[in-house]
Amino acid sequence: MSASRIPPDEERLVPPNFITEIIDEDLRSGKYDQIVTRFPPEPNGFPHIGHAIASFIDCGIARDYRGRCHLRMDDTNPLTEEMRYVEAIKRDMAWLGWDWGEHFYFASDYYDRLYEMAEQLIKEGKAYVDSLSEEEIRAYRGTVEEPGKPSPYRERSVEENLELFRRMAAGEFAEGEHVLRAKIDMSAANMKLRDPILYRILKAEHYRTGDRWKVYPMYDFAHPLSDFIEGVTHSLCSSEFIDNRAVYDWLVENLAGKCGLPEWPRPKQIEFGRRSLEYTVVSKRKLIRLVERGLVDGWDDPRLPTLAGLRRRGVRPQALIAFARKVGISRTDRTVDIALLEWAIRDDLNPIAPRVMAVTEPLKLVLTNYPEGRVEELEAPYFPPDVGRPGSRKVPFGRELWVERGDFALEPPRGWKRLAVGEHTRLRHAYVVRVDEAVTDEAGRVIELRATYLPESLGRNPEGARVRGAVHWVAAAGAAPAEFRLYDRLFKVPFPDAGGGDFLDHYNPDSLRVLSGFVEPSVLADDPGTRYQFERLGYFWRDPELGRGEKPVFNRIITLKDTWKRPEKRKAGKSAGRQRQPQENKSAALEGEQRVVFERCLHLGVGEAEALQIARSERLRVYLEDCSGFGPPALAAPWVVHVLGPAIRAGEVRVSPEELMELLARMEKGEFDRRQVKQALERAQQEGGVPLELARELAASRLPEDELRRLVEEVLAGNPDKVAALQAGKTGLIGFFVGQVMRRSQGRADPEQVQSVLKEHFNL
Repeated sequence: MSASRIPPDEERLVPPNFITEIIDEDLRSGKYDQIVTRFPPEPNGFPHIGHAIASFIDCGIARDYRGRCHLRMDDTNPLTEEMRYVEAIKRDMAWLGWDWGEHFYFASDYYDRLYEMAEQLIKEGKAYVDSLSEEEIRAYRGTVEEPGKPSPYRERSVEENLELFRRMAAGEFAEGEHVLRAKIDMSAANMKLRDPILYRILKAEHYRTGDRWKVYPMYDFAHPLSDFIEGVTHSLCSSEFIDNRAVYDWLVENLAGKCGLPEWPRPKQIEFGRRSLEYTVVSKRKLIRLVERGLVDGWDDPRLPTLAGLRRRGVRPQALIAFARKVGISRTDRTVDIALLEWAIRDDLNPIAPRVMAVTEPLKLVLTNYPEGRVEELEAPYFPPDVGRPGSRKVPFGRELWVERGDFALEPPRGWKRLAVGEHTRLRHAYVVRVDEAVTDEAGRVIELRATYLPESLGRNPEGARVRGAVHWVAAAGAAPAEFRLYDRLFKVPFPDAGGGDFLDHYNPDSLRVLSGFVEPSVLADDPGTRYQFERLGYFWRDPELGRGEKPVFNRIITLKDTWKRPEKRKAGKSAGRQRQPQENKSAALEGEQRVVFERCLHLGVGEAEALQIARSERLRVYLEDCSGFGPPALAAPWVVHVLGPAIRAGEVRVSPEELMELLARMEKGEFDRRQVKQALERAQQEGGVPLELARELAASRLPEDELRRLVEEVLAGNPDKVAALQAGKTGLIGFFVGQVMRRSQGRADPEQVQSVLKEHFNL
């Protein structure tokens, strides 16, 4: 394979981020000549959407740099791992479009070499066999505030350690009787460095190696050394492993050039912020509870976040890649609004899904003036003009039709634009009809509509008739019976596993509705893998497990629009209403991802003016997301938009999100006022420096209160005419006096404090 190269931004699958900046510098400096990453799942469960995002980072970056990405099963726990999970991972990663070629590996491939490396550390006095119990090891490790203390077995001789370790491997000891630990530093601030366990005894059969091994390496031992063995250059992982990096680096440093490992290149670990998704859970333990309780139908249930479930639902891999791309990469963890995923799915399906008609809750509509026995075929396009794709089909039309029950109202509310007695409504791609009668059963339930069709209305509105909206339909003659499975969000709240309690308390019993209806007959001749937009209903496709029989089963992939809109907070009062209107007009123009970002900001308490600016600027959005890792985004938003906004948009901001949030947190505690914070940020941006230190300098130079009062008296004494005017009722002169005091103090006075002193003086 040719050497890696830095790709132009327009050619990148993965947008530029802090990881690509590191890689770019590594290539420029000649540190590496080829980029090698790896995607290393543990085969103990089915891949989920989090794996899609992680694999996008690992494999996408390798693709951008013309490097390679290995697929490796980190299979070091025989108690939980199975070959069926290996096959599922391979299938799902290939479905996403990742190609690892010949570079498919198992950590268990390296068990012999890993064992050799463990013995090497023992021989160098850098590892020892510890005989403390699990509880004792935990107690000896200490706490965050207190250093650990060495095990009484820490100073065993090399010979004794080798003998014990070999006997462990031979199966002579019981589980938990001994472990192999690295000898690093029991007083290290990073508790991961307090003699981490490298090997433990497990008398379990491994799904690949059988019962050959009685000891198994820990993840923190096997993972970095597997990277090293494979020639990985950049080991990308989520932020939960940030403390583990110290162990990673220690092992690489101490084994480089030994046991067949090269001196160079050495792998480096880089952590990125974790991404969690609203309205779902990805914990294997919690997914198992859903499956075992029968709340979902197996691991490929279309409501689950597993890739198998998403695939069965009808989501295409292109949508998940687009979603991962939009989510972005940063150092901070964040929760992703599920609306962003739903938008990505809709955006992917819109240009490829032919429009057809289906009725999920059928109500018969009889056209009393249409000739009995007559069936005509009407031409209907597959795609609307804005999609710009050709194609059409013949749709049968006759005397009896099926319409949606929900499209008729006996007592229509104000503004109703569907079927109602006495009203004219357009049938999609067909005629205008007027409902004349609604037939009901003994219980008063409508069982049939009788209507008149207007023969001259095909393709045009009839004269003298006010047409109220349009509805979809299916001709009873030739209609194909079908089942429709309407999937929705699995939980009723965004964070089902937050705040204690049982996450199942938030299970959404309406996450699946099964309906029987009809679909137009043209669908039966299509490829079973076709995704459709059933007009006015949503995007659907045939269930690959259930939908191949005589009566097709269609899964709803996604609704046409977000049906879970959050209520926006509205300020009370007429003035608030007047202020809101222009902003509402502007936000109405937002579409797609911008609309998702705007509504997410409102949900987080960001003001509408700031939310609008953030939605329209990718750089503002990313900066605010990074701020959210250090404090509430609602606090940061005005400063991000109005103070640092120009620099952020220009890509020249010198204040980090962490620095901003630390400064704002101190302001909230009363350490600084808003003016000092603004001045500190402006100075930091113009001159450099740490904003917090600059704010402290400004606070230290603040004018003492006694000196401030003296200046106020001097200004008042020098302007007797204006004092008299203010006393006569011209209170607007307060601003004049504040300005005079600020000039005399050379900006050292706090304007709010000046105003307070003036109001006190004039009894205002």
